[in-house]
Amino acid sequence: MKFEKDDLKEVVRTRYNQIAQQSKEKNETSCCGSTDCCGEVDYTIFSDDYSELQGYNTDADLGLGCGLPTEHAGLKKGDTVIDLGSGAGNDCFVARSIVGEEGMVWGLDFAGAMLTKARKNTKKLGLKNISFVKGDIESMPFENELADVIISNCVLNLVPDKNKAFSEIFRVLKTLGHFCVSDVVLEGKLPENIRKATEMYAGCVSGALQKDEYLETIRGNGFTGIEIKKEKKINVPDELLLQYISREELKTFRENKSGIFSITVTANKA
Repeated sequence: MKFEKDDLKEVVRTRYNQIAQQSKEKNETSCCGSTDCCGEVDYTIFSDDYSELQGYNTDADLGLGCGLPTEHAGLKKGDTVIDLGSGAGNDCFVARSIVGEEGMVWGLDFAGAMLTKARKNTKKLGLKNISFVKGDIESMPFENELADVIISNCVLNLVPDKNKAFSEIFRVLKTLGHFCVSDVVLEGKLPENIRKATEMYAGCVSGALQKDEYLETIRGNGFTGIEIKKEKKINVPDELLLQYISREELKTFRENKSGIFSITVTANKA
């Protein structure tokens, strides 16, 4: 069955609205944030540990990231920052601790339940210079050249039109601004059944591009100084993959050394 762009977006929106209602602990016990998705598989194969970062808030951490983009984002006091796919606000609160009261942090998400959770967390913390807005990464509700820095954590792989997403990032960044994105990419051929499975799409795997194609998409939208700051291979458990492919396909997948990787990449708008 072929899924159109809007169908895929609705799958992601529905899944992440469900995830927003759950605890981090529950999200970490299933491969895509819901135990009815594909069984009791540890979702922490993607996530990194935020607990030592300044500004970290446990209520905002749903265990959904695949990197620490703020670690390499070069944030400084007074910066205006946009977090794409901001969820419950995890990266926004870390960014706010760096940019201080002089800066501004915007969180963009299209899942209503995530926005509700993020706004509740913001109110609890008493922060005034963070705002969470509803919108689509492919058509952001922001003016041209608003942000000094754009960050995103394990979200752009879920966007059907990545070329449009990076075009929008370029538009919204100030001249001489930059982005830092943690995301999932592929090396080698991913079995077709995984790519087609929309539940895996919502779990950050089958929506991913080949790494070279991902970097070329960034370059093709006018960015310079592209640099991979961090890369790690994601060891997806066999029992998860066997939900979608046969043992023979799994054997071929492993022998070909195909892989799923988390990368943190930065680039500049000259």
